[in-house]
Amino acid sequence: MATQTAPVFAIQRSGERAVFDFGWLKTYHSFSFADYFDPENLNWGALRVFNDDTVQPGKGFGTHPHRDMEILTYVLRGELEHRDSLGGHGVVAPGGVQYISAGSGVRHSEFNHSQENDVHFVQMWVFPRSYGEPPAYGQHAFPEDERRNRWLVVATGEAGVSAPVALRQDATLRVARLEDASLTYAFDPSRYGFLFVADGEAVANGERLATGDAVRMTGVRELEVSGSAELVLWDVPPTDVRLEDA
Repeated sequence: MATQTAPVFAIQRSGERAVFDFGWLKTYHSFSFADYFDPENLNWGALRVFNDDTVQPGKGFGTHPHRDMEILTYVLRGELEHRDSLGGHGVVAPGGVQYISAGSGVRHSEFNHSQENDVHFVQMWVFPRSYGEPPAYGQHAFPEDERRNRWLVVATGEAGVSAPVALRQDATLRVARLEDASLTYAFDPSRYGFLFVADGEAVANGERLATGDAVRMTGVRELEVSGSAELVLWDVPPTDVRLEDA
């Protein structure tokens, strides 16, 4: 008889994340990344990186390479400017997303577009379902009304789910802006969920969460979340860990 795996609903408080302050950049890492390495905290299913970054005016990341990773950046405050070796260039405003399917290789830079105000965003990496594909870049703006008190599907590679951003993985990114409201989300219990509170306060399945807190879920059939908060939600498949630098 097969052993039943107990559901996981594990909270990572904001202060439990790795944090680095470089002056021009303050960054919180939910998973192992760059100088932070924890063999017990490499990924959550296909979600490999979840970084919460604030970049000072006029500063940013110089040109650097990536390969074989799905990279999405969701802007929370300010404006983020992007340039890449594919000829892509754009400025992403709050509520907007830029995405890179790094594939066989791409080089890009990301800078705060403003000389006066900081920019706050989360950058997320997902393992692709296949490697060595042609690289691609794009960006998409979402009006705030599309996520107010509802789940907005931003990006997906799941069959039967549609979104403006196509992922090369069986994974879906949703966001919501709760204003004294509640939402539910039904999970396939075999999949992995990751909920992040980007701003505000919420209650998720009875647990109180504040800005910067996150929940890792598997074996959970339904997520119930209420409050006033900016939320980021991933629904991803399980996967083997792959540590190559992307």
